[in-house]
Amino acid sequence: MSGARRRGLARFAGLAAVLVALSLALGYWLLPGGSGDAAPATVHPSQPDAAAQAPPPPASPVTAAASGMDVYAHTRAGMLSPAVSGDPALVYVPNLGDGTVTVIDQATLRVIGTYRTGREPQHVVPSWDLRTLWVNNNSGNSLTPFDPRTGRPAGPSIPVTDPYNLYFTPDGQYAMVMAEALHRVDFRDPHTFALRHSLDVGTLCAGVNHADFSPDGTYAIATCEFAGRLVKINLSTQSVEGYLDLGREAAPQDIKIEPAGKIWYVADMNSNGVHVIDGDSFKKIGFINTGPETHGLYPSRNGRYLYVANRGGMLMSDMVPFPHNGTDGSVSVIDFTSRKVVANWPIPGGGTPDMGNVSADGRKLWLSGRRSNVVYVFDTGGAGGDTPTAGKLLTTIAVGREPHGLAVWPLPGRYSLGHTGILR
Repeated sequence: MSGARRRGLARFAGLAAVLVALSLALGYWLLPGGSGDAAPATVHPSQPDAAAQAPPPPASPVTAAASGMDVYAHTRAGMLSPAVSGDPALVYVPNLGDGTVTVIDQATLRVIGTYRTGREPQHVVPSWDLRTLWVNNNSGNSLTPFDPRTGRPAGPSIPVTDPYNLYFTPDGQYAMVMAEALHRVDFRDPHTFALRHSLDVGTLCAGVNHADFSPDGTYAIATCEFAGRLVKINLSTQSVEGYLDLGREAAPQDIKIEPAGKIWYVADMNSNGVHVIDGDSFKKIGFINTGPETHGLYPSRNGRYLYVANRGGMLMSDMVPFPHNGTDGSVSVIDFTSRKVVANWPIPGGGTPDMGNVSADGRKLWLSGRRSNVVYVFDTGGAGGDTPTAGKLLTTIAVGREPHGLAVWPLPGRYSLGHTGILR
């Protein structure tokens, strides 16, 4: 393709992105806590609306060149969107065992509030337009909105069936609710959460929960925790393209794509490491050992490293014993270029690092301690994680019971694809 044509397409894509952002910004005022009067639509799962009964028309995926791509080019340290200007630097921690969200000030490292949401909050998810943080109340069958400008709940919860996790298509046209217990991916309106189409991924993808998206926005790959597989989803047709077995004992968790947009990394809690997947061909090409109960995956702000949370297996007193005693809880650092572990950050005395994200300046990695009832704050070794071998645990902060998918906010990027803050 000629340079002039590439520049022309880039200008067209930029204009399209602005128009989409403006339309979503206007749509925000219909959210709870906005200034509009319209109430969000509610769709009962046993009585889907007409649009939910048939596959939707093809979506319009975001276009991007596959070669020479830097998926995280807009998420470097400090590259904050004007949409998040003025948002206080906070951390939102869903406490699954308490039905609450604890809010922590990033500067003082102190808890500044705890708010009741719904039963079993699993993740705190930034909306596509970066203006709402959605708390996924899994068994509570609802989403609770938080206003990132105030750090507080922004209105009543919206009824949504089985929201274990929440994502948004790259074009911002759909929310994707990972209905884990129902073996479904529910495509919903990204503002009202009215159901548009349910994709049944079947028992071949039992435990569908985490996902990431191709650079061109044409497909997503999601993990099937209880089936030991991955599922590839065509986003234009909202249909299954295929499944990939990872092994009989596999229990895949988080998944992240590399900056170049070709290789995907899949955390495996049972295999104690990370599967390496070619996304386009949908084949496994390698495996990297990291540590016990490999769980969360987070790119560094300089795009060079992948932080891997190894939960380690430490137990709360009332849980069934796991094969590890907690002294193995750590963070491994994988170099994207060499695909090798270049550092390991232990937790003195043991711990259970689970899910979280990297701060906007790249200097801190925040992770929930799932079975330790704390939040861990790691020094990444410099802005953007420039010196990963210097990383270390700075402190722990006591929160509620079973903290899970915490969100660090604000974050660099133009729009959110969901989870605990996958921005592009």
